[in-house]
Amino acid sequence: MTTKDHKGFLLLHLSVFIAGFTGVLGRLIELDPVVLVWYRMTWAAALMALFLVLRKEMQRFRFKDVARMGGVGVLLCLHWIFFYASIKASNVSIGVVCFSLVGFFTALLEPIINRHRFSVREFLFSILTVCGVYLIFQFDTRYRLGIALGIVSSALYALFAIANQHVGKHYEAKNMLFWEMVGGIVVLGIILPVYNALLPVGKFLPTGMDYPYMAFMVVVCTIGLCLLQIIVLQNIDAFTVNLTYNLEPVYSIILAMLIFQEYHELNFSFVLGIALIIVSVVLQTWSKVRVKNPA
Repeated sequence: MTTKDHKGFLLLHLSVFIAGFTGVLGRLIELDPVVLVWYRMTWAAALMALFLVLRKEMQRFRFKDVARMGGVGVLLCLHWIFFYASIKASNVSIGVVCFSLVGFFTALLEPIINRHRFSVREFLFSILTVCGVYLIFQFDTRYRLGIALGIVSSALYALFAIANQHVGKHYEAKNMLFWEMVGGIVVLGIILPVYNALLPVGKFLPTGMDYPYMAFMVVVCTIGLCLLQIIVLQNIDAFTVNLTYNLEPVYSIILAMLIFQEYHELNFSFVLGIALIIVSVVLQTWSKVRVKNPA
């Protein structure tokens, strides 16, 4: 592997570690998922705009380009909504484990969207993850709604990663992140009034510890994480990125065990499922190294 490859994989695993905090923060912040995502994207867009203006790096784009970047942000926005809804309907462990299906959806969708040959090897690696998730879901049937929301969330993230990789090749990362946030805010501005009429959210303003949790989520887990992901996707294919993100549940579950004592709800099938997910990631990483460095 080249120095560039090593740096790419190092940044990838750093982004996965940071992502491990998002599930915990989603449960700690006492806001409805749609309202939470609106704050997350609005604060992130404001900070990015300030940063770009002060550094004189704000670029002008045609409406067509803004629409492309904003469309990618809509996918990210919807992913976050379903992700946090999954956590609030079940628990952190369920929500983040569902995210492991991203690799499976990517293996199915990427060949269709990018029009390249279907990889049997990548699909088989993904099946390992599906088996792991299936084992995990055996331990309790109370969380079916959370599971369903989490599956939708993982499919949306797979679409986001594929689109982000394709669109991100044409734009500078910081400006693209800003317009992604704007795209999500516009859609949320349309969704929120309708959503509130159907399912009243009750609480619109953060209170107490919501503020520091939101600040950490926006600065580190949104701006920092999204910039890392855009940079990583410029050097590493979407399938490898998404499959490596299957390690996110490991970090989140450990944090959930420490903070929320969720280990009381876990059993042997849950542990075995996590082991299969880790094996899937290890095998994929080993396979990629072999392809780049044939004997």
